[in-house]
Amino acid sequence: MLLEKKDPKFIANMIDNTILKPYITNDDWKELCKISDEYGFKTVAINNAGIKYCAEQLKDSKVVVDAAVSFPLGQCTLETKCFEAKDAIEKGAKEVDYVINIVELKNKNYAYIQKEMESIVEICRGYNVISKVIFETCYLDEEEIIKLCEIANIVRPSFIKTSTGFGTHGAKKEDVAIMRKHADAEIMIKAAGGVRSLDDFMDMVEAGATRIGTSAGVKIVEEYKERMI
Repeated sequence: MLLEKKDPKFIANMIDNTILKPYITNDDWKELCKISDEYGFKTVAINNAGIKYCAEQLKDSKVVVDAAVSFPLGQCTLETKCFEAKDAIEKGAKEVDYVINIVELKNKNYAYIQKEMESIVEICRGYNVISKVIFETCYLDEEEIIKLCEIANIVRPSFIKTSTGFGTHGAKKEDVAIMRKHADAEIMIKAAGGVRSLDDFMDMVEAGATRIGTSAGVKIVEEYKERMI
């Protein structure tokens, strides 16, 4: 299906072009923004210290800044997560990806998970910003993934997302398929972590993802161009 599309920007616009390494410089952020604008990626996905800088670099672009909140462990307090989400948005983020409190999920404290999700999603809605809930599926069993989908069906975030890319493994098409089966159709799915090729990209999309987080966005789009020749 995707390979029938002629414009590579169709692929690029499904990608959050990601750089989350701890040792990058402003020059790396500047290059990320430049390349993302040239290719037409959906967002630049970054840690929050660079939001203001990248938002300024992208002020004349359709590409927006995607903030990583409570990244990568999710073990901040709810109050800290809320402050971080609000601060990221006020500094220029147009999308927010936050990591759930996995400890509370393992404790079966579903009321906490729902309150946390409601709090972050409400902040995002108040600013008209996209919200993404990171499950970190590598640490979850199928029952836990389904439970998070059920909570998301109540709260209605913009996206649910597989992974940070910092866990024991990233996105798996089987997990995406479970999420797609149990989340309402209006809730979109982002697959992230380990998506390094066009084939990986296609696997995730065929399983139900509509957004892909990857640091290999340029490679994926270039592979797509080659296949279209």
